[in-house]
Amino acid sequence: MPSSVVAASPKVLNILDKLHAESSAQESSFSIFTWWIRKQLLSLFTKEIWSSRDDDYMRDKFIALEADKSEFLYLLARSTGATCIVEAGTSFGVSTIYLALAAGQNAAEKASSFAVSPEQAPKVIGTENEPSKAARAKEHWKQAGEEVEPYITLLEGDLRELLPKEVDKTDRIDLLLLDIWTPMALPALKIVQPKLRHGALIIADNTTFSRANYKEFLDYIHDPKHGFKTMTTPFRGGLEVAVYLPSENA
Repeated sequence: MPSSVVAASPKVLNILDKLHAESSAQESSFSIFTWWIRKQLLSLFTKEIWSSRDDDYMRDKFIALEADKSEFLYLLARSTGATCIVEAGTSFGVSTIYLALAAGQNAAEKASSFAVSPEQAPKVIGTENEPSKAARAKEHWKQAGEEVEPYITLLEGDLRELLPKEVDKTDRIDLLLLDIWTPMALPALKIVQPKLRHGALIIADNTTFSRANYKEFLDYIHDPKHGFKTMTTPFRGGLEVAVYLPSENA
C-alpha cells in the first residue's frame, strides 16, 4: 500500500514498496538470519569483525533501512528543512530515495519564500564501496526519475578517501545517515562533523542490535565535549537519533 507519510508520485511510492518487499524477503530468509547470528558470536568471542567471505555474501543483499525507519527519517528531514544530507552506506539506494525526496521538497518550499543560494540547493551525498551495489542504486534512482535522481551525488569507493573532498565543497550539512559497516560510523561522523550545522541530525541504524560493534561511535557521541544530545529510539534493532548542539555542551 502506498505510504501516507511520504509525499511522492505513485511511481516513486510503488518503487519504494517494491524495493522494501525485496529487502524484507531477503532479511527474513534463514540464511541471512544465521549469518547475522554468526557475526554476533564472532564479534563476542574473536577479534574478527569482517572478512572477505562477508563481502562476498553481502554483495547482493539490500540491508536497506526498513520502511518504518525510512518514513521516520523522511519526516525528520522534512521537519528540520534539511537540504544538504550525507548518507554513509548507500547500498541499493533505498533510503537515499527518501532523503532526496525530502531535500528536494525542502528546497522547493524555501525557493517559494525567498531566493535560494547555490549553497542551499538540494543535495544528498551518498557513499558506496561495492561497485555492483552502486550500479543497482543508480538504476533505482533513474527509475524514480526527476523527483530523486538530480539531487544525488554518489561517491564510489572508500569514504575515508572520497568524502572529505566532497564535504569541503559544502557550506553546511543538515543531516547524516549512518547505515554502514559499524567500524566506519565514527570515521564518517568525524569527517562530516566540521560542517554540521547547529541542530544537525545524526541517524545511525541498528545501534541496539549491534551495540558492541558501535562502541567507539556511541562512546564518542555520548561524551558531552563532542556536542551531541542523543537517544536510542525503539525501532527494531535500535535507531540512534542524535542532535548536534555544541554550544550547549561547552
